[in-house]
Amino acid sequence: MLTGIELLAKVKELGDVSKSDLVRSAGYVSTKKDGSERLNFTAFYEALLEAKGMHFGASSNGGKGKPGRSLSYATKIQFNGNLMVGKAYTAQLGLEPGDEFEIKLGRKQIQLIPLGAAEEE
Repeated sequence: MLTGIELLAKVKELGDVSKSDLVRSAGYVSTKKDGSERLNFTAFYEALLEAKGMHFGASSNGGKGKPGRSLSYATKIQFNGNLMVGKAYTAQLGLEPGDEFEIKLGRKQIQLIPLGAAEEE
């Protein structure tokens, strides 16, 4: 199967051929159980869009699957009274399991200060 520059060159070279012939000549063909030919139009068009610079799907985020939701930077108190800070936030700060913090309560705010940092100030 052709991809990238080779695919674009093949499409330009063939010009006004039928779509089926174009897909077949680019190698986007598989064989069914009964031995007949199946043209993979979707894979061909996805490769063509990628070759033209339009990236989408799993490959656009480094092949790591579906991208997740964006962080909202908001949370709420859980039913048991706990306040949860999710893994995405702690990872963004480079925090590891076992890191310890001093909790400072202010007027309508909570500050988490890494232990050792308060001593430096």
